[in-house]
Amino acid sequence: MICHDEHGAGTPVVLLHGVGLDRALWERCVPALARRHRVLVPDLPGHGRSGPVPEGVGLADLAEAVAGWMPARAHLVGFSLGALVAQELSLSRPDLVDTLTLVSSVADRTDEERAAVLRRLETAGRDPSASADAAVRRWFDPEWLAREAGLAERVRATLTAQDPEQYRRCYRVFATADRGLWPRLGGIGAPALAVTGEEDPGSTPRMSRALAEAIPRARAEVLPGARHLLPLQCPDALARLVLEHIGGHEDG
Repeated sequence: MICHDEHGAGTPVVLLHGVGLDRALWERCVPALARRHRVLVPDLPGHGRSGPVPEGVGLADLAEAVAGWMPARAHLVGFSLGALVAQELSLSRPDLVDTLTLVSSVADRTDEERAAVLRRLETAGRDPSASADAAVRRWFDPEWLAREAGLAERVRATLTAQDPEQYRRCYRVFATADRGLWPRLGGIGAPALAVTGEEDPGSTPRMSRALAEAIPRARAEVLPGARHLLPLQCPDALARLVLEHIGGHEDG
């Protein structure tokens, strides 16, 4: 079961959030997107009000669940874990994907980057509260945190409200699935945009540029001064990029 919100009218746009979060991640982007499109915003399996995932869940399982819920075709926008799900969907169900936007996506992790995310996976399983605190520190720079302390607390509350076992199962997908995706990216046929923040320590500009090189019809954008949570930190700039990308390919 996948729960979702729907806004606007027009060609469908599906927005997929990241691990430990929920559909509220997109609340600042939805108004601009919904002026031109029918915007569908689900909770991924294992998150929010959607159904649980089993032990051993994989990226293909998450993608299959989303595919079973999606409209016939849509412009697909994925953030972080949602970007990995979007890539898998573009490979396994290209019939569903008109365009692909990968927001703050990981790709081609170095050994050091992979070790760091596996340490975070261990913390998530052992101490969810510490994991949430560390995520907020990574995602909010001091200036943004001072300006939007209430938002930071909402993000932390969302993380800690997730069922710890569901979070761990989905975080394992986020921590490991990119390795299997990387050699397959050349098979993505949808026009793709990879966008990240200049100061994102986990989904780095190098990764977005690597995605743009690996996916045949792709380009990269880096938003200056931004960290990981682009849908919340710079929603206007992100929505503009998404709309420009979709608009540039709606006629093929």
